[in-house]
Amino acid sequence: MIYLDSHLVVWLYQKEFSLISRKAIDMLENNELFISPIIMLELEYLYEVGRIKEHAQIIIDYLSFKVGLQTSNLDFNKVIHAAINERWTRDPFDRIITAHARCNDAILLTKDTIIQKNYPKAVWS
Repeated sequence: MIYLDSHLVVWLYQKEFSLISRKAIDMLENNELFISPIIMLELEYLYEVGRIKEHAQIIIDYLSFKVGLQTSNLDFNKVIHAAINERWTRDPFDRIITAHARCNDAILLTKDTIIQKNYPKAVWS
């Protein structure tokens, strides 16, 4: 089981495989893929400000069908309590995404070097 960060979800949807490291591609091909439900909200924000061209639900539905992407159903109260301790960032999305992975003691696949620095199971290359 690995969790995906938002940018990776977008790159997978847009088929921007050249932006994804070889190690990350190997991990994508050999693990169950999960996202925090907060990613849907972040993707919708990105759509609303014009940074992506599709609504969040379209992206998530497509990746669920194509690569078996699953949305974590972990108790949100537990995740929020864990996110309170992610004090290394003011970004609520990064806090919740990281807390979701941490609650499951799971790898978080992210290119974000700040997350990598603060969550030992965050990897990229």
